[in-house]
Amino acid sequence: MKILIIRFSSIGDIVLTTPAIRCLKQQINNVSVHYLTKENYASILTSNPYIDKVITLNNDWSLMIAELKKEQYDYIIDLHHNLRTLKVKRALKKVKSFSFNKLNIQKWLLTAFKINILPTEHIVDRYMNTLKKMNVFNDGQGLDFFIPEKDKVALKDIPASHHFGFIGIVIGAALNTKKLPLSKLKELCAKINHPIILLGGKEDREIGDDIMTIDNIKIYNACGKFNLNESADLIRQSKCIITHDTGLMHIAAALKKKIISVWGNTIPEFGMTPYYGNNQIQNIIFQVSNLSCRPCSKIGYHKCPKKHFKCMQLQNVERIAKNTIELIK
Repeated sequence: MKILIIRFSSIGDIVLTTPAIRCLKQQINNVSVHYLTKENYASILTSNPYIDKVITLNNDWSLMIAELKKEQYDYIIDLHHNLRTLKVKRALKKVKSFSFNKLNIQKWLLTAFKINILPTEHIVDRYMNTLKKMNVFNDGQGLDFFIPEKDKVALKDIPASHHFGFIGIVIGAALNTKKLPLSKLKELCAKINHPIILLGGKEDREIGDDIMTIDNIKIYNACGKFNLNESADLIRQSKCIITHDTGLMHIAAALKKKIISVWGNTIPEFGMTPYYGNNQIQNIIFQVSNLSCRPCSKIGYHKCPKKHFKCMQLQNVERIAKNTIELIK
Protein backbone atom coordinates (compact mmCIF):
# COMPACT_ATOMS: atom_id res chain seq x y z
CA MET A 1 0.00 0.00 0.00
CA LYS A 2 1.20 3.52 -0.81
CA ILE A 3 -0.15 6.58 1.04
CA LEU A 4 0.37 10.30 0.41
CA ILE A 5 0.03 12.67 3.39
CA ILE A 6 -0.43 16.36 2.55
CA ARG A 7 0.40 19.21 4.91
CA PHE A 8 2.04 22.20 3.25
CA SER A 9 2.84 24.33 6.32
CA SER A 10 3.86 25.44 8.85
CA ILE A 11 6.46 24.21 11.37
CA GLY A 12 4.10 23.52 14.28
CA ASP A 13 1.28 22.15 12.12
CA ILE A 14 3.64 19.70 10.44
CA VAL A 15 5.12 18.52 13.76
CA LEU A 16 1.55 17.97 15.00
CA THR A 17 0.96 15.51 12.13
CA THR A 18 3.81 13.22 13.24
CA PRO A 19 1.64 10.85 15.34
CA ALA A 20 -0.48 10.24 12.21
CA ILE A 21 2.67 9.44 10.20
CA ARG A 22 3.99 7.04 12.84
CA CYS A 23 0.68 5.28 13.41
CA LEU A 24 0.09 4.76 9.69
CA LYS A 25 3.55 3.27 9.30
CA GLN A 26 3.34 1.05 12.36
CA GLN A 27 -0.27 -0.11 12.12
CA ILE A 28 -0.54 -0.94 8.40
CA ASN A 29 1.56 -3.80 7.06
CA ASN A 30 3.96 -3.10 4.18
CA VAL A 31 2.87 0.51 3.77
CA SER A 32 4.93 3.18 2.03
CA VAL A 33 4.30 6.67 3.42
CA HIS A 34 5.04 9.77 1.31
CA TYR A 35 4.62 13.36 2.51
CA LEU A 36 3.89 16.43 0.36
CA THR A 37 4.92 19.77 1.86
CA LYS A 38 6.51 23.11 0.98
CA GLU A 39 10.22 23.04 0.26
CA ASN A 40 10.93 25.35 3.25
CA TYR A 41 9.65 22.69 5.65
CA ALA A 42 11.16 19.54 4.13
CA SER A 43 14.01 19.51 6.70
CA ILE A 44 11.44 18.82 9.45
CA LEU A 45 10.55 15.53 7.75
CA THR A 46 13.60 14.19 5.92
CA SER A 47 15.05 12.49 9.03
CA ASN A 48 11.73 10.95 10.07
CA PRO A 49 12.19 7.14 9.80
CA TYR A 50 8.43 6.65 9.33
CA ILE A 51 8.46 8.59 6.03
CA ASP A 52 9.66 6.83 2.90
CA LYS A 53 9.71 9.88 0.63
CA VAL A 54 9.30 13.65 1.03
CA ILE A 55 7.91 15.47 -2.01
CA THR A 56 8.01 19.25 -2.12
CA LEU A 57 5.53 21.71 -3.54
CA ASN A 58 7.46 23.69 -6.12
CA ASN A 59 6.86 26.34 -8.77
CA ASP A 60 6.34 23.77 -11.52
CA TRP A 61 2.88 22.48 -10.60
CA SER A 62 2.57 20.28 -13.69
CA LEU A 63 5.89 18.56 -12.99
CA MET A 64 4.90 17.93 -9.35
CA ILE A 65 1.51 16.46 -10.36
CA ALA A 66 3.22 14.25 -12.93
CA GLU A 67 5.54 12.98 -10.19
CA LEU A 68 2.59 12.28 -7.89
CA LYS A 69 0.66 10.44 -10.61
CA LYS A 70 3.68 8.27 -11.31
CA GLU A 71 3.63 7.05 -7.69
CA GLN A 72 0.16 5.46 -8.08
CA TYR A 73 -1.06 6.09 -4.55
CA ASP A 74 -3.76 3.99 -2.92
CA TYR A 75 -4.84 6.75 -0.52
CA ILE A 76 -4.40 10.46 0.11
CA ILE A 77 -4.54 11.75 3.71
CA ASP A 78 -5.22 15.49 3.42
CA LEU A 79 -4.26 17.11 6.72
CA HIS A 80 -4.25 20.65 5.30
CA HIS A 81 -7.58 20.76 3.45
CA ASN A 82 -7.42 23.95 1.41
CA LEU A 83 -7.80 24.94 -2.26
CA ARG A 84 -4.35 23.71 -3.22
CA THR A 85 -4.86 20.30 -1.65
CA LEU A 86 -8.21 20.13 -3.47
CA LYS A 87 -6.33 20.74 -6.74
CA VAL A 88 -3.97 17.87 -5.91
CA LYS A 89 -6.85 15.53 -5.12
CA ARG A 90 -8.67 16.49 -8.32
CA ALA A 91 -5.52 15.84 -10.34
CA LEU A 92 -5.25 12.42 -8.66
CA LYS A 93 -8.99 11.84 -9.00
CA LYS A 94 -8.82 8.05 -8.99
CA VAL A 95 -7.14 8.01 -5.57
CA LYS A 96 -9.41 7.68 -2.52
CA SER A 97 -8.85 10.50 -0.04
CA PHE A 98 -9.58 11.27 3.61
CA SER A 99 -9.62 14.94 4.61
CA PHE A 100 -9.08 16.66 7.95
CA ASN A 101 -11.96 18.80 9.23
CA LYS A 102 -10.51 22.27 9.91
CA LEU A 103 -13.62 23.48 11.79
CA ASN A 104 -13.35 26.89 10.12
CA ILE A 105 -16.96 27.86 10.87
CA GLN A 106 -16.56 27.02 14.56
CA LYS A 107 -13.31 29.03 14.72
CA TRP A 108 -14.95 31.97 12.98
CA LEU A 109 -17.85 31.94 15.46
CA LEU A 110 -15.38 31.97 18.33
CA THR A 111 -13.18 34.79 16.99
CA ALA A 112 -16.03 36.94 15.63
CA PHE A 113 -18.79 36.41 18.22
CA LYS A 114 -17.04 34.57 21.09
CA ILE A 115 -19.42 31.62 20.65
CA ASN A 116 -17.42 28.51 21.50
CA ILE A 117 -18.76 25.29 19.97
CA LEU A 118 -15.32 23.85 19.27
CA PRO A 119 -14.83 20.25 20.44
CA THR A 120 -12.66 19.87 23.54
CA GLU A 121 -10.21 17.84 21.51
CA HIS A 122 -6.57 18.41 20.65
CA ILE A 123 -5.77 18.92 16.97
CA VAL A 124 -3.61 15.76 17.08
CA ASP A 125 -6.70 13.74 17.98
CA ARG A 126 -8.60 15.47 15.18
CA TYR A 127 -5.82 14.53 12.74
CA MET A 128 -6.06 10.96 14.02
CA ASN A 129 -9.84 10.94 13.50
CA THR A 130 -9.09 11.33 9.78
CA LEU A 131 -7.48 7.87 9.86
CA LYS A 132 -10.24 5.97 11.69
CA LYS A 133 -11.76 4.58 8.49
CA MET A 134 -8.39 2.98 7.81
CA ASN A 135 -8.45 1.36 11.27
CA VAL A 136 -5.47 3.44 12.39
CA PHE A 137 -5.63 4.82 15.93
CA ASN A 138 -3.60 7.05 18.24
CA ASP A 139 -0.86 5.10 20.06
CA GLY A 140 -0.50 7.75 22.77
CA GLN A 141 3.23 8.21 22.20
CA GLY A 142 3.04 11.93 21.49
CA LEU A 143 4.84 13.92 18.80
CA ASP A 144 8.06 13.07 16.96
CA PHE A 145 11.00 15.23 15.99
CA PHE A 146 14.19 13.67 14.66
CA ILE A 147 17.39 15.72 14.68
CA PRO A 148 20.03 14.67 12.12
CA GLU A 149 23.45 13.88 13.59
CA LYS A 150 25.04 16.68 11.53
CA ASP A 151 22.76 19.23 13.27
CA LYS A 152 23.61 18.23 16.84
CA VAL A 153 25.02 21.31 18.62
CA ALA A 154 28.34 20.75 20.40
CA LEU A 155 29.03 22.39 23.77
CA LYS A 156 31.83 24.41 22.16
CA ASP A 157 29.19 26.16 20.05
CA ILE A 158 27.52 27.77 23.07
CA PRO A 159 29.13 29.87 25.85
CA ALA A 160 30.94 28.05 28.66
CA SER A 161 28.58 29.77 31.11
CA HIS A 162 25.75 27.64 29.68
CA HIS A 163 27.51 24.24 29.64
CA PHE A 164 25.94 23.09 32.93
CA GLY A 165 22.37 23.83 31.87
CA PHE A 166 20.20 26.63 30.58
CA ILE A 167 16.60 27.73 30.09
CA GLY A 168 15.49 28.22 26.50
CA ILE A 169 13.25 31.20 25.75
CA VAL A 170 11.55 31.33 22.35
CA ILE A 171 11.21 35.06 21.66
CA GLY A 172 9.71 34.84 18.17
CA ALA A 173 6.36 33.93 16.65
CA ALA A 174 4.78 34.20 13.21
CA LEU A 175 2.80 37.32 14.16
CA ASN A 176 3.36 40.04 16.76
CA THR A 177 0.08 39.51 18.65
CA LYS A 178 1.39 36.08 19.67
CA LYS A 179 4.58 37.56 21.15
CA LEU A 180 5.40 39.22 24.44
CA PRO A 181 6.50 42.83 23.83
CA LEU A 182 10.23 43.54 24.11
CA SER A 183 9.79 45.29 27.48
CA LYS A 184 8.08 42.18 28.91
CA LEU A 185 10.75 39.84 27.50
CA LYS A 186 13.48 42.00 29.06
CA GLU A 187 11.65 42.02 32.39
CA LEU A 188 11.26 38.24 32.25
CA CYS A 189 14.94 37.62 31.50
CA ALA A 190 15.97 40.03 34.27
CA LYS A 191 13.88 38.13 36.82
CA ILE A 192 15.25 34.66 35.92
CA ASN A 193 18.49 34.03 37.81
CA HIS A 194 19.74 31.25 35.54
CA PRO A 195 21.62 30.95 32.20
CA ILE A 196 19.28 31.66 29.28
CA ILE A 197 19.47 30.96 25.56
CA LEU A 198 17.19 33.03 23.34
CA LEU A 199 15.72 31.06 20.43
CA GLY A 200 14.23 32.33 17.20
CA GLY A 201 14.96 33.09 13.57
CA LYS A 202 17.07 35.73 11.85
CA GLU A 203 14.15 38.14 12.12
CA ASP A 204 14.41 37.91 15.94
CA ARG A 205 18.14 38.58 16.14
CA GLU A 206 17.93 42.34 16.70
CA ILE A 207 15.41 41.94 19.54
CA GLY A 208 17.60 39.20 21.01
CA ASP A 209 20.62 41.52 20.97
CA ASP A 210 18.57 44.16 22.79
CA ILE A 211 17.52 41.63 25.46
CA MET A 212 21.15 40.56 25.88
CA THR A 213 22.09 44.06 27.06
CA ILE A 214 20.53 43.14 30.43
CA ASP A 215 23.33 40.63 31.07
CA ASN A 216 25.45 39.32 28.21
CA ILE A 217 26.94 36.58 30.39
CA LYS A 218 23.64 35.15 31.63
CA ILE A 219 21.86 35.58 28.27
CA TYR A 220 23.06 34.13 24.96
CA ASN A 221 21.27 35.19 21.78
CA ALA A 222 21.06 32.17 19.46
CA CYS A 223 18.46 33.74 17.15
CA GLY A 224 19.49 33.38 13.52
CA LYS A 225 22.78 31.65 14.40
CA PHE A 226 21.42 28.12 14.08
CA ASN A 227 19.17 26.37 11.56
CA LEU A 228 15.84 24.85 12.60
CA ASN A 229 17.21 21.41 13.46
CA GLU A 230 20.10 22.96 15.42
CA SER A 231 17.63 25.16 17.32
CA ALA A 232 15.67 21.99 18.06
CA ASP A 233 18.82 20.43 19.47
CA LEU A 234 19.31 23.43 21.75
CA ILE A 235 15.74 22.84 22.94
CA ARG A 236 16.65 19.18 23.55
CA GLN A 237 19.62 20.25 25.68
CA SER A 238 17.65 22.82 27.70
CA LYS A 239 16.27 22.33 31.21
CA CYS A 240 12.90 23.75 30.14
CA ILE A 241 11.40 26.03 27.51
CA ILE A 242 9.44 29.27 27.79
CA THR A 243 7.63 29.89 24.55
CA HIS A 244 4.82 31.64 22.75
CA ASP A 245 2.21 29.71 20.75
CA THR A 246 4.62 28.84 17.94
CA GLY A 247 6.32 26.01 16.05
CA LEU A 248 9.21 25.67 18.49
CA MET A 249 6.66 25.03 21.26
CA HIS A 250 5.53 21.90 19.42
CA ILE A 251 9.12 20.84 18.75
CA ALA A 252 9.77 21.19 22.51
CA ALA A 253 6.74 18.98 23.22
CA ALA A 254 8.00 16.42 20.67
CA LEU A 255 11.33 16.37 22.52
CA LYS A 256 9.43 15.81 25.79
CA LYS A 257 10.60 19.03 27.42
CA LYS A 258 8.90 20.85 30.27
CA ILE A 259 7.17 23.91 28.80
CA ILE A 260 5.81 27.22 29.99
CA SER A 261 3.65 28.58 27.17
CA VAL A 262 2.55 32.22 27.04
CA TRP A 263 -0.62 32.92 25.04
CA GLY A 264 -1.64 36.24 23.52
CA ASN A 265 -4.42 36.65 20.97
CA THR A 266 -4.76 32.88 20.37
CA ILE A 267 -6.21 30.55 22.97
CA PRO A 268 -5.58 26.96 24.11
CA GLU A 269 -9.20 26.10 23.19
CA PHE A 270 -8.13 26.05 19.53
CA GLY A 271 -6.63 22.67 20.43
CA MET A 272 -2.94 23.38 19.85
CA THR A 273 -1.45 23.27 23.34
CA PRO A 274 1.79 21.32 24.02
CA TYR A 275 0.97 17.69 23.24
CA TYR A 276 2.68 14.76 24.96
CA GLY A 277 0.20 11.93 24.33
CA ASN A 278 0.12 9.61 27.34
CA ASN A 279 3.47 10.89 28.64
CA GLN A 280 3.17 12.74 31.95
CA ILE A 281 5.31 15.85 31.46
CA GLN A 282 4.72 19.07 33.32
CA ASN A 283 3.71 22.14 31.34
CA ILE A 284 2.16 25.42 32.46
CA ILE A 285 -0.06 27.73 30.42
CA PHE A 286 -0.09 31.48 31.02
CA GLN A 287 -2.90 33.55 29.55
CA VAL A 288 -4.88 36.66 30.45
CA SER A 289 -8.41 35.36 30.88
CA ASN A 290 -11.74 37.20 30.73
CA LEU A 291 -10.77 39.62 27.97
CA SER A 292 -13.83 40.29 25.81
CA CYS A 293 -11.66 40.78 22.71
CA ARG A 294 -9.84 37.46 22.96
CA PRO A 295 -9.39 35.48 20.74
CA CYS A 296 -9.34 38.17 18.06
CA SER A 297 -7.99 35.80 15.40
CA LYS A 298 -7.20 32.09 14.96
CA ILE A 299 -3.75 33.08 13.65
CA GLY A 300 -2.81 36.59 14.75
CA TYR A 301 -2.07 40.12 13.60
CA HIS A 302 0.96 42.35 13.18
CA LYS A 303 -0.62 44.80 15.66
CA CYS A 304 -3.35 44.57 18.28
CA PRO A 305 -6.65 45.54 16.56
CA LYS A 306 -7.77 47.25 19.78
CA LYS A 307 -4.41 49.00 20.22
CA HIS A 308 -4.16 48.08 23.94
CA PHE A 309 -2.60 44.58 23.56
CA LYS A 310 -3.86 43.60 27.02
CA CYS A 311 -3.51 39.86 26.26
CA MET A 312 0.27 40.28 26.51
CA GLN A 313 0.71 43.57 28.37
CA LEU A 314 -1.15 42.14 31.39
CA GLN A 315 0.91 38.93 31.56
CA ASN A 316 2.31 38.36 35.06
CA VAL A 317 6.02 38.14 34.25
CA GLU A 318 7.03 37.67 37.89
CA ARG A 319 4.84 34.54 38.13
CA ILE A 320 6.22 33.20 34.85
CA ALA A 321 9.78 33.62 36.16
CA LYS A 322 8.93 32.04 39.52
CA ASN A 323 7.21 29.04 37.90
CA THR A 324 10.16 28.56 35.56
CA ILE A 325 12.62 28.25 38.42
CA GLU A 326 10.30 25.84 40.25
CA LEU A 327 9.99 23.76 37.06
CA ILE A 328 13.75 23.13 36.81
CA LYS A 329 14.36 22.28 40.48
